[in-house]
Amino acid sequence: MAVSSNFLVFSASLLFFMVSPSIQVSFRPKALVLPVSKDASTNQYVTQIKQRTPLVPAKLTIDLGAQSLWVDCEQNYVSSTYKPAHCNSAQCNLARSKACGTCFDGPKPGCNNNTCSLLLSSTMVATIGEVAQDVVAVQSTDGKSSGKVVSVSKFLFTCGSTFLLDGLASGVKGMAGLGRSKISMPSLFSAAFSFPRKFAVCLGSSNGVIFFGDGPYNFLPFNFDISKSLIYTPLILNPVSTAPASFEGDPSSDYFIGVTGISINEKPVALNKTLLSINEEGHGGTKISTVAPYTVLETSIYRALVRAFIKEIPGIPRVPAVAPFGACFNSKGIRFSRIGPGVPTIDLVLPNKAVWRIFGFNSMVRVKEDVLCLGFVDGGLEPTTSIVIGGHQLEDNLLQFDLAASKLGFSSSLLFRPTTCANFNFTSAA
Repeated sequence: MAVSSNFLVFSASLLFFMVSPSIQVSFRPKALVLPVSKDASTNQYVTQIKQRTPLVPAKLTIDLGAQSLWVDCEQNYVSSTYKPAHCNSAQCNLARSKACGTCFDGPKPGCNNNTCSLLLSSTMVATIGEVAQDVVAVQSTDGKSSGKVVSVSKFLFTCGSTFLLDGLASGVKGMAGLGRSKISMPSLFSAAFSFPRKFAVCLGSSNGVIFFGDGPYNFLPFNFDISKSLIYTPLILNPVSTAPASFEGDPSSDYFIGVTGISINEKPVALNKTLLSINEEGHGGTKISTVAPYTVLETSIYRALVRAFIKEIPGIPRVPAVAPFGACFNSKGIRFSRIGPGVPTIDLVLPNKAVWRIFGFNSMVRVKEDVLCLGFVDGGLEPTTSIVIGGHQLEDNLLQFDLAASKLGFSSSLLFRPTTCANFNFTSAA
């Protein structure tokens, strides 16, 4: 696979206009919505779109930091509207592709001559895949309930290989990439329908929802608009890719925030603060992940957190650790409320005195009938990223990613409202 440098040069606005996905709808939606479910065997968050001509359901694992939608094209991908992106095309330039070549087993979806490619990764492996476009259909929303199905006729995605599905939830055919790139699903949907470059993720322990576009984001039973009560913090761009595989010079498509410290019961935890910043090599800092099931901490941060937590929970007996956790407790002496076990609060301290507060529901994991573990994982001495906020800590918190303003809005626990991420009103069948 040769790397081509003969890319066309366009102004950003002209390029995006030329390759913005075409739409075929009788009305222009203000926002789109996707249902989310949690796969119990893998702890992955899964959604479903419809793709191809004729339309076929595609079950996808959600990857907040992936740069594009990718699907397996090796198993029965049949579509009359599939079109590969040819080398030096505007589509390849938008995708920032640095690989261009020929496939001798085609022509077929995922294998065509003179096409550009992107590096793809799954939970286990990475490979290269053909950039292409096809029809994608999803439901619209007014923020209060789901509505008509709308389609994008030339939606850019990447063709993956079947072996990339190893380690993904049963029945999954690819990954829904929501990352910080021009060909992620949020970017392409906002370009297609001319709505704000925003999206929101609300994960649940069973079900949840993703919104593409601005609020309202209303949840039953009282139809609270969660978008009205968000706390904001800047999104930080890591100029060095944090993907499992990347080309030199690629920026990260992960979403980073500026955690400046951690507190337990509002008492600061002693940390090596240099680990909280991103260095010249792109290492350090804090990112948000939907594929890490639990928050992962660099070893010294993890040990400091555990020590401080144990100090603030006296009188609760420790029990042997249950992998992957290192601090577990007998739950018989712990009281419970609607926000979970009554344990010390954990604060992620952010710029401008903002605080992301983690209550018992999101800090503790029940592993046995009478055993609760602190739901944080030791990530080793030299991880690429010092803090990776994982899925368990995100559940029943609504996160809005404002790509235009480069800021994150977060709700803190919806259990205070009281509602959950499972309470969006999906009333219309696709």
